[in-house]
Amino acid sequence: MKTLFDHVSYSSSKLVTQTYSTSFSLATKMLYKSIRNDIYNIYGFVRFADEIVDSFHDYQQEQLFNKFHEDLELALEHKISLNPILNAFQYTYHKYDLDKELVDAFMHSMKTDLHKSTYLTQEEFKTYIYGSADVVGLMCLKVFVNGDQDKYDALKDTAMALGSAFQKVNFLRDLKADYDLLNRSYFPNTDLSNLNELSKQDIIKDIEQDFEKGLQGIKKLPIEARFGVFTAYRYYKQLLEKLKDTPALKIKDSRIRVSNPKKIELLMRSYVKYQLNLL
Repeated sequence: MKTLFDHVSYSSSKLVTQTYSTSFSLATKMLYKSIRNDIYNIYGFVRFADEIVDSFHDYQQEQLFNKFHEDLELALEHKISLNPILNAFQYTYHKYDLDKELVDAFMHSMKTDLHKSTYLTQEEFKTYIYGSADVVGLMCLKVFVNGDQDKYDALKDTAMALGSAFQKVNFLRDLKADYDLLNRSYFPNTDLSNLNELSKQDIIKDIEQDFEKGLQGIKKLPIEARFGVFTAYRYYKQLLEKLKDTPALKIKDSRIRVSNPKKIELLMRSYVKYQLNLL
């Protein structure tokens, strides 16, 4: 029976989540158990695709990516893959009837990272953000609402805003790695070789607007998902506050992070706010 292989697949996605992102893993643990594995399955898929384009520089990245993409298509078509990460993802994809356009947009943005290094216009940036982050939020939202299309449609815009906020915070935090190591410049009309306070504040204001819109959606999420997503929101808001207080030139020269003890403190404070309905 395939049951044992499926169990191994889901466990693999959970391990990927726990290994690559302590913050996302912590937030996922705050979700109800009934939806937790499906979020692990989505994260494992997007992490593997991202890892190919960001880390495997000593290998034929485009060949690896194309093979991963081919295996993905076969997994979605045949509802099985010998790649346990793709096998886990196809299960969640079919369980919640995820929109294939979301998967295609994500893979397009990931493949773009193999060739494109600079985003000169807001339209280019917006398209990349949609494929790399917004659609991931939408896939997770479909799980959060248990496939309910009406609830999904009602919360779609706020989920996209939250996904955008998370991604833009990542970009600002990872300026050094993206610019110096990967030669990427995501923020349009911004000279990252000489990032100044004015440019930094413009970026932060844009992110804060996304967060404000995203929070309105969090308040309307089903109980199974609300606290877990609020935990992730609080973590990224704290990271943004640290970036706001960090001089622009230092952001360019170092990677700002939230310590593990601080994450635990944030979790406890988030729980109090959640219990008191202070979201």
